[in-house]
Amino acid sequence: MIACLVIHGYTGGPYEVEPLAEFLEENTDWHIEVPTLPGHGKELHLKNVSYKKWINAAENELKKLQNQFEKVYVIGFSMGGMIAAYLAAKYKIDKLVLLATSGRYLSFKQIGLDVADVIGDGIRGELKDNKMYNHYKKKLGAVPMKANFEFMKLVRFTRRYLDKVESPVLIAQGHLDGMVPYKTAYYLDKEIHSDQKEIVFFDRSRHLICLGDDKDTLNGMVYDFLVEEKEKSPAPM
Repeated sequence: MIACLVIHGYTGGPYEVEPLAEFLEENTDWHIEVPTLPGHGKELHLKNVSYKKWINAAENELKKLQNQFEKVYVIGFSMGGMIAAYLAAKYKIDKLVLLATSGRYLSFKQIGLDVADVIGDGIRGELKDNKMYNHYKKKLGAVPMKANFEFMKLVRFTRRYLDKVESPVLIAQGHLDGMVPYKTAYYLDKEIHSDQKEIVFFDRSRHLICLGDDKDTLNGMVYDFLVEEKEKSPAPM
């Protein structure tokens, strides 16, 4: 039997990766586990949570799955991608998927374009339809500065494990990502020395790659990558 651990991003929750998790659940017989990291979810409580608690929570879930299943795949989005890479380096998981992984911090050029887009929609009275604004406005004031430092500590800590990853890996990145520069995918490709690596860019995707316009294509690519050759069939539509 196969299990798949899916790890969400910083200040997010399972909803960020829900379309992909549901797709895999519907089209395989795998056990899909999508934990909520400490302090995260739709209600944020990040005041006194350290980066070590985020890593430990994901690590504990992985250990449980490895004790119960023959194979375990790990998918990580954003900060969850760095945690996933760390787990792959430490536990030699079967396959690894990194989605918009925060190996580097911010793309200021794209952030500027995104902010201009929000301002434009505000002027036109269309702010309620702006996906980025609606997603991040709920987080304003809910994320303490200390939590941001913990996030940066996590990235610095997990980076040192990238060159120890040996699992087959799929790296997916959106060209319009305003949080993680798209060139981060090249950085991950350089640092990770796995024999089997695939890198895919999505022209229409921003940071929330599992929720964007390319999500159906992404779902199919992740499915194709994870399904073993001997059991592979065309990705379900």
